[in-house]
Amino acid sequence: MPDALKQTGAFSTDSRIYVAGHKGMVGSAIVRRLQSEGYRHILTRDRKKLDLTDQRAVREFFRNERIDAVFLAAARVGGIYANNTYPAEFIYQNLLIQTHLIHEAYRAGVERLLFLGSSCIYPKHAPQPLKEQYLLTGYLEPTNEPYAIAKIAGIKLCESYNRQYGTSYRSVMPTNLYGPEDNFDLESSHVLPAMVRKFHLAKLALRRAWGDIDKDEKQFGRIPEDIRDSLTVLSRAQQANPSQKPAAVRLWGSGNPRREFLHVDDAASACLFVMRLPDEKYNAIQVSASKNGDLVTNTAPNFSHINIGAGEDLTIKELAEIVKTAIGYEGYTTWDTSRPDGTPRKLLDVSRLNSMGWKAEINLAEGIQQTYRWYREQCGVS
Repeated sequence: MPDALKQTGAFSTDSRIYVAGHKGMVGSAIVRRLQSEGYRHILTRDRKKLDLTDQRAVREFFRNERIDAVFLAAARVGGIYANNTYPAEFIYQNLLIQTHLIHEAYRAGVERLLFLGSSCIYPKHAPQPLKEQYLLTGYLEPTNEPYAIAKIAGIKLCESYNRQYGTSYRSVMPTNLYGPEDNFDLESSHVLPAMVRKFHLAKLALRRAWGDIDKDEKQFGRIPEDIRDSLTVLSRAQQANPSQKPAAVRLWGSGNPRREFLHVDDAASACLFVMRLPDEKYNAIQVSASKNGDLVTNTAPNFSHINIGAGEDLTIKELAEIVKTAIGYEGYTTWDTSRPDGTPRKLLDVSRLNSMGWKAEINLAEGIQQTYRWYREQCGVS
């Protein structure tokens, strides 16, 4: 990354920087990146000390801390199951969090803020790869519509404050992220961490390492009864016939949808890159949607967000093979087609960010292996 971008106005190594959501996967990666690059005044607060759904508490925090810049990585997140089960919480809590932070940052005179959205903001059947100007051109994926609408509102909040008040509030839309501090809860996780945990538990079951399975449950959340039962069946089948290839791990959906994945450390790198862009360079890339969906530059800030991704995708079945190899599980995989697939394909067009000089660096197979090493360390399993 060019050194010239390290000191740009309202965001420098001397700035007082608040990272909202610092205990989450993205927020913690941003903190690590800031620390590694010499930023000295990083502010964080956990939920016990600052309830982001409480506007008065957020207002007092900004009033007291003299903050220069904000990374807004706090959000309620989850996979298909969680989005389908708790749609009210997903839209309500996310609207509150981002509205309070963006508005109170403005009230406190914070000039620069980065809002993290999600690739689910784009229409379910939008052309691939997904360009920034495809936002609001069609219906959303029903399984995560409440979450997506909240994120779209966050983008428009940033745009509106920039237009009316002259702030420099920026939005980035990461693709599917993975890495350290991911959510591995089997009832609320996304597809990649769910695969990591299922294959890991299956490997432990084959070893009859029930103590390690208990450690896993304590660290990463309850193991649903159907999965625990399947582990018992798997272990008994292997014990009865050790020469037979291990039984299958069951995964959700058909395995046919295509997804893009980006390591969270790459995402943090991209977030700092966008935050450090001079205003004139960031403002120059704002786009709007024309009738044929072509890129239109130098227009009103109707679509000011920037996609962050790896620029390539793969099927969920292909992902499962990479994860299985990283974990070292040698059994089969079956697919529960009664479970929803979600959007058929989600690949971000990252040409805008790439053209400015940023590209992802961490290979998917390498990133999954790194993530699995971190996962084992959390449970003390070799």
